[in-house]
Amino acid sequence: MAAKDGNRELNALISLLDEPDVKIYDHIREKIFSYGVDAVQALEDAWDHSFNDIIQKRIKILLHDIQLENLSFELNKWRYYHSNDLLQGFILIAKYQYPDLVEKVILDKIGQVIQDVWLEINNNLTPLEKIKVINHIFYDIHKFSGNKANLHSPQNSFINTIFETKKANPISLSIIYMVVAQSLKIPIYGINLPQNFIMAYANRIVDNPSRFRKENIQFYINAFNKGAVFTRREVELFIRQINLEMQDSYFLPCSNVEILHRVFNNLIHAFESAGNPEKVAELKKLQQVLE
Repeated sequence: MAAKDGNRELNALISLLDEPDVKIYDHIREKIFSYGVDAVQALEDAWDHSFNDIIQKRIKILLHDIQLENLSFELNKWRYYHSNDLLQGFILIAKYQYPDLVEKVILDKIGQVIQDVWLEINNNLTPLEKIKVINHIFYDIHKFSGNKANLHSPQNSFINTIFETKKANPISLSIIYMVVAQSLKIPIYGINLPQNFIMAYANRIVDNPSRFRKENIQFYINAFNKGAVFTRREVELFIRQINLEMQDSYFLPCSNVEILHRVFNNLIHAFESAGNPEKVAELKKLQQVLE
């Protein structure tokens, strides 16, 4: 009975969204906003059946604000309770641009990649042989590649569009690569290298890769260069080329929270370049949840 009363009140409030008085409208808006995600379906239904431009415009803004608030809540929950699930965090970022994203579609697609690798791999293979198998499935069979032609496109940071185009930037390719590997207990973790993002093959699977030391790292992998393998010396050469001082963080895995923070940096830069200050402000606010 209470739920029906709530729906009745919500629908009544939505019908008043064309209220011309700004103060009264603000009160109506706040009441609807207080329903949170429970108001989304009713708002979408009202938008579909309304021919009033003012109501449609206000519903669109309300939906966006509710979804943004909910996303902030989900990111905060992920940070504190589920940050070991890198894929879930990456999906949440995609929900900024695609709030109606169906997670099962993404899970099924990445599950197919995982299964294809699983069929070809076994524990008798050396680490380098395992990388060779992953690279074959990832790049040759599933056709993932670096988006060199449009490196700074925001679409490079949304997992659903990455699976559509099979193109992405270094960090997004690395995230999908790591999720596949870690799902099969292959210890590959991300390294937050300036002006690039690479991966490390460690000597064991752990919950918190940021505790690794240099002796735990066997070699490095570049997802943007078709999974090319290289050594610590080559990382050192790259750091010298970009005129930075050596830091342990350039050679050791970072946390999943740091990885998502870097994805937000890429998106903020992309929308700044596109001249979209509203999205930049929203993304910075979401990024602060991870700090």
